Amino acid sequence: MGQNPAQRAAKAAGGQQPKKRPGKAQREVIKRAQTARKKAGGGKPAVKKAVPLPRGSLRAAYGGTCPVCFKDYAKGEVITKVTEGWGHPGCAPRRLSAPEREFARNKARIESGETFRGQKPSDWRRGASPSSTRPAR
Repeated sequence: MGQNPAQRAAKAAGGQQPKKRPGKAQREVIKRAQTARKKAGGGKPAVKKAVPLPRGSLRAAYGGTCPVCFKDYAKGEVITKVTEGWGHPGCAPRRLSAPEREFARNKARIESGETFRGQKPSDWRRGASPSSTRPAR
């Protein structure tokens, strides 16, 4: 009952036996098995680097169907937001860059006749410079 901490530790360790070291033959067998495992690619699995996903994409939490092409995608497959939900990244409409958007906007204005329609006609005369033009009547 009145045991000090050293006596309690000795009593707790009394039931444990020290580990015995394997013999020389056994150590050689273990060593051969370990080298064979390393050559075969066994042992600890290699740490795979996480591949970054494209912006706006994620891995599917569960399988589903792409609303654009109606093909299935599996759990863990990369998906992105498409017009009517989530689907394959290739099925999503391509996003235009800023210069492409501006070009498309200007082209649409020209094709609709909006550009130059409301502007006054030029007062330039053919074959003359702007400084020698007469005012339009």
